[in-house]
Amino acid sequence: MTTDSSRSVRRPAAASLAAGGRRRPALVLLLPATAAALLALLPLGYLGVRAMEHGWGYAWDLIAEARTLELLGRSLGLTAIVVTACLVLGVSLAWLTVRTTLPGRRIWAVLATLPLAVPSYVAAFTWISAAPSLAGLPGAAITLTFACFPYVFLPVAAALRGIDPAQEEAARSLGSGALRTFWRVTVPQLRPAAAGGAILVALYVLSDFGSVSITRYDTFTRAIHSSYQASFDRTPAAVLGCVLVAMTVLLVLAENRTRGRAGHSRTGRGSARPPADLRLGRWTAPALAWCGAVAAAAVGFPLATLGYWLTIGNSADWDLERLWSATLATVTVAAAGAAVTTLLALPVGVLSARHRGRFARLLEQSVYAGHAVPGITVGLALVFFSVRYAYPLYQETPLLIAAYVVLFLPVAVASARAAVLQSPPVLEDVARSLGRSPLRVLREVTVPLAAPGIGAGAALTFVVIMKELPATLLLRPTGTDTLATRLWTETGAGAFAGAAPYAAGIVLLAAVPSYLLGRRS
Repeated sequence: MTTDSSRSVRRPAAASLAAGGRRRPALVLLLPATAAALLALLPLGYLGVRAMEHGWGYAWDLIAEARTLELLGRSLGLTAIVVTACLVLGVSLAWLTVRTTLPGRRIWAVLATLPLAVPSYVAAFTWISAAPSLAGLPGAAITLTFACFPYVFLPVAAALRGIDPAQEEAARSLGSGALRTFWRVTVPQLRPAAAGGAILVALYVLSDFGSVSITRYDTFTRAIHSSYQASFDRTPAAVLGCVLVAMTVLLVLAENRTRGRAGHSRTGRGSARPPADLRLGRWTAPALAWCGAVAAAAVGFPLATLGYWLTIGNSADWDLERLWSATLATVTVAAAGAAVTTLLALPVGVLSARHRGRFARLLEQSVYAGHAVPGITVGLALVFFSVRYAYPLYQETPLLIAAYVVLFLPVAVASARAAVLQSPPVLEDVARSLGRSPLRVLREVTVPLAAPGIGAGAALTFVVIMKELPATLLLRPTGTDTLATRLWTETGAGAFAGAAPYAAGIVLLAAVPSYLLGRRS
């Protein structure tokens, strides 16, 4: 009797939830998500304190300067070029490798992810050393495009694999051609994944320091670094940092508007048939040429240039002990940073996917805003915080990991959010109606269903952490060098042959998770 009555109570609850009833976010999600947002906003507090040291009038005068407006135009112009190019490259390669009969498409998928293994500053060096005339906007745009398009390729490829082909088949049965079906049926379902990848590319470009420095193209990050080096007064650099953060907030708001309110999940993984691959026919040769050209420019050229520097260098002069120590330190901090970042990203991703309230949106936007702050500013903010309030953490590994969380939390959040959106929310509603606590639903339903996407985000986070440079230079423990810091030291001294082993080490280490991501795609 009790069992029947309890079932009768639970059924309406399940029905209302499955019908789209709004529920409040659980504390098991809100507390860690709020902690992640506060950590991401810590550098913004530092910027605000520094920017207002001389009052509003002084800060406004700096913002209104012609130089600031010029930097704004240059940064936005570079961002627009790179995002557009990455969308073209990422979407086209994802479509060819997932939905067509492209020969060797698994190999092309792997090659499309391998640019993640090449740091943007290494790629910039290879292009500028081979063609000095590319210095400026062309070199920066080329370098960042080939470094960033995997951020679009990976989520779009995952979305293409998860889309139910029944809608496309229905459109074709009603007389729509392949191209019209793609634009009217497939593209709207790819929009969240493509928009998430595009915002990551935009934030990467706005916060990049290494490649724009090597290509000698002035953006906000380069101007901030120059201001920090030129004067003890941190106010001008902080004001420029505030402008950069404002640009990021506007970009995130624009990306939120492109998502729409429609869901794109299906009832279960077993309910949809595998999509029929589109036969390329006479377009096979152009498609292969396109994939080959992208792979050659994004992977082949940088590796060939590194091979040249390794060849002309003298291997007898390499410090193998220092190389091994830097490699071990790189793997250790990158693995720890990726683990912590993924754990903090999960509640934010679940909230943004399942709850559309203002507070959930505010948490997600806070995470992205922190990502826009240049690495050098994040490093200085955490140095300021640790010296003032947590001195035992100064130049210790936990502080470095905190910097990685601030810088790369959006990478993991975007992957987690896309993965959760692909899983049907009705299964979570059923589990809740059966008496499962929010924590058990998260552990037993949400995370297992989204595990592949979350794992891909963790691997991607590991790769980008391993390549991070400015914050690592400031916050690494005394006596600890990573491959990136050793590479920068050797390059700054003009010892390009001496820097080559460290660059090769970064590429080889990053190639492992990049290869696995490509195999999964």
